[in-house]
Amino acid sequence: MNAPAAAESNPWPALWALVIGFFMILVDLTIVTVATPTIIEDLDASVNDVVWVTSAYMLAYAVPVLITGRLGDRFGSKYLYLAGLTVFTLASLWCGLTTTVDALILARVVQGFGASMMTPQTMAIITRIFPPAKRGSAMAVWGATAGVAMVVGPILGGVLTDGLGWEWIFFVNIPVGVVAFVMAWRLVPALPTHAHKFDWLGVALSGSAMFLLCFGIQEGHQMDWAGWIIAMIAGGIALFVAFVLWQRFNRAEPLVPLSLFKDRNFSVSNVAIMCMGSIGASFGFPLMLYAQAVRGNSPTQAALLMLPMAVMSIFLAQPVGKLTDRLHPRQVLGFGFAVSLAGFLLLMWRLEPGIAVWEIAVPMGVIGVGNAFIWAPTAATANRNLPIQLAGAGAGVYNATRQVGSVLGAAAIAVLMDSRLAHYLPGAAAHGEAGAARIPDPHVADLFSRAMQQSLWLPAAMYAVGLVAVMFYEKPRHEGFGH
Repeated sequence: MNAPAAAESNPWPALWALVIGFFMILVDLTIVTVATPTIIEDLDASVNDVVWVTSAYMLAYAVPVLITGRLGDRFGSKYLYLAGLTVFTLASLWCGLTTTVDALILARVVQGFGASMMTPQTMAIITRIFPPAKRGSAMAVWGATAGVAMVVGPILGGVLTDGLGWEWIFFVNIPVGVVAFVMAWRLVPALPTHAHKFDWLGVALSGSAMFLLCFGIQEGHQMDWAGWIIAMIAGGIALFVAFVLWQRFNRAEPLVPLSLFKDRNFSVSNVAIMCMGSIGASFGFPLMLYAQAVRGNSPTQAALLMLPMAVMSIFLAQPVGKLTDRLHPRQVLGFGFAVSLAGFLLLMWRLEPGIAVWEIAVPMGVIGVGNAFIWAPTAATANRNLPIQLAGAGAGVYNATRQVGSVLGAAAIAVLMDSRLAHYLPGAAAHGEAGAARIPDPHVADLFSRAMQQSLWLPAAMYAVGLVAVMFYEKPRHEGFGH
């Protein structure tokens, strides 16, 4: 039986093949966070430099993802996925071999570009190979993979950094990439392609806007919000407005068909996933720095503080996935955001020197319960009402939105950590001493904890925004919902 026929009769093997590569590229969004203090010390870098190691990956991931969704429709989703997987795997080798933070940032840009080629293909392929009755369950698996990857990344990063060195958080991608390539080549079908007129002006406007906004936000505090930084941010906003207007008046084939947003559930899902992207990219940095600098935890010990979150997300993934075909998304996601916000506020309240491990584990477990009710249902609800011909465009927009949230979240958390450290410990943020080793002075440790605690208001605010947004969901229109 050939691949297309096999996928038509049983598409699940193709899904699992795609999930391996998708999981790997999402793990790399957060795997660096726990290794931040070690990289600061080994490469003689600042906190802001190392945040750019993640931001560069996210930015290179986010900017092209709109066009790569369309490229998959034109040249074949399977083949663009395999090309992106090859780029990603080779760039991972480059990351592990670097000896300077500048070279590491450059390698991460290439790695992010490979990820941008892969992600929209996974969502588009799933949408096309699964019948409507099973699409919700399949997208739930895809969405749960994103949620689990966000918390597994730091844990895996801690184990590898402690056991083998920070370089191995990148080297580990090589065997996984090879396995993912072989499985995708054998199990993923080569689907029919469609002709497209590519909106290169839209690509240029959206990419330029994203770069100017993110670079300006992240470097603003370091540069004392100089005039040219403000001009970059203003320019980014202006270009984004120009991009939206161009999409509205482009009579050929816009990069983002604005008709997508006529579907309320697609629009709400994009707000929700942008919030989650921001949370996933931002909350790990303050927490991991607190754990290692204040508590004196090793990278592995620090990462294991997130284990309850990962366990609950994995344990609940299957039962929550089944709920997405039966319950109103407002109920499922409203519960998820409310529980996660409550757990996060509890974590912030207790984040002080000398607290017991269980005082961190309990709120992390609560956050994990809430997150399980967010990641998969959001993905399952986003494209459910869209026509099949918009699968590629919808996947591209959804993934771009998540990455926009990740980029802005990483940039904003760098600003907050820098400003809070500068307030409580002048000079520490610029030179990286505060994050490189345990702080022996109890008074300094208390001030550092306050800085990290206040930085966590960003992800807390994003949970609150997401909670408000999901109240606007409407009942899905697909046949058989609720049975």
